[in-house]
Amino acid sequence: MTDPIADYLTRLRNAIKANHRVVEIPASNLKKEMTRILHEKGYILNYKYVEEGPQGTIKIALKYDPVNKVNSIKKLIRVSTPGLRQYVGYKDMPRVLNGLGIAILSTSKGVMTNKEADDLKVGGEVICYIY
Repeated sequence: MTDPIADYLTRLRNAIKANHRVVEIPASNLKKEMTRILHEKGYILNYKYVEEGPQGTIKIALKYDPVNKVNSIKKLIRVSTPGLRQYVGYKDMPRVLNGLGIAILSTSKGVMTNKEADDLKVGGEVICYIY
C-alpha cells in the first residue's frame, strides 16, 4: 500500500456512506493519533485498539445524530500525498470551513490540529481536512 492515510480516510468515508456503526482499520502510530484527535473533537463516538496480528487494528465506533441519522463527519479531504507533500508554517495555518472544521497536522511536536499548532506556533505537514 503506497498511501495508508488515504486508505484510512477512504475506509471511514465508505463506512459513513454505508451507514455502518463500526469500522476496522489496520493500525499505525499516525492512525492512532488521528483517531485520538477525531475522538477528542467529537467526530467519532469511541475507538479501541486491538492487538492481533503483526500490527493490530483500530475499531472505530462512528457517531450519528439519533434524530436525523446523519453522521457527524461531513467530509474527509486528504491534503498531503506521498507524491506532493503540503507543508505550512504557523503563520500560514489553514482555516477549515472558517474555523468550524479541523486540519490534522504532523508537526515536530507530534500530531495535532491546526488550532493547537497555531497556539504552539509550530508548522508542519497538513495531513487532512475534516468537517
